[in-house]
Amino acid sequence: MECKICGRISEKTFEATILSKHRISYYHCNYCGYLQTEDPFWLKEAYKESINITDTGIMGRNISLSKTAAAIIFRFFDYKSRFLDYAGGYGTFTRLMRDIGFDFYWHDPFTQNLFARGFEYVPEETNCSFDLLTSFESYEHFADPVNEMEKMLGISRNILFTTILLPNPVPEPEEWWYYGLEHGQHISFYSAKTLDYLSRRFGLNYYSLGWIHLFTEKPLPKAPPPYMINSLFVDLKLRQIKRKLKSRTFDDMLFLKTRTTDG
Repeated sequence: MECKICGRISEKTFEATILSKHRISYYHCNYCGYLQTEDPFWLKEAYKESINITDTGIMGRNISLSKTAAAIIFRFFDYKSRFLDYAGGYGTFTRLMRDIGFDFYWHDPFTQNLFARGFEYVPEETNCSFDLLTSFESYEHFADPVNEMEKMLGISRNILFTTILLPNPVPEPEEWWYYGLEHGQHISFYSAKTLDYLSRRFGLNYYSLGWIHLFTEKPLPKAPPPYMINSLFVDLKLRQIKRKLKSRTFDDMLFLKTRTTDG
């Protein structure tokens, strides 16, 4: 099978049963380290609900990532600029970032925006640039990662994202929970080698903090240090950031109230 990342031949590595019914094959590329499923014919079934029922970490993850993203943005980017959460789910992260004070917007054509209504990114209507794009727990869902990257880079040349790296050696189906066999939505798995390959393909710099990764056109003077994902550090940094930024919570309410009245 052809590797979707580098175009070389991927070898069949194992089979597994997803959604408790479909026996499918997984293929690994020795050149770029990418693991992919066979053509995912089951996705319509897997996405009856876009957020799968087993994602019990969704709220804690968004709260934690809002603090870490705030620290990274404040350190390396223009915190007064605009930002976009790509594949933003229910809008939880966008709302949290606006509550902190960042000018964040939401985009996700496959999920209902519940918490960031009024701050949607509509390409044909939104005439603005974004200093950074975030995309959390989405890369493993991409059926065509290169095409998806091209779409994202058309919006911003800086992408902060999460995905858990594929261990070496490649684990068996029963050895790694991240395969998501019960919901069938995870179809792409990346090693550090894969992400490094992608960064070079698109002329970007790649930095990693475990499961949090950054593609950026900016060569940072220093890579983000490991303590930037430490809970004590980000809590302290968040207090400093809040002294610089005004929360948008109340102003957003006034804006939406006016827009609703005008409509």
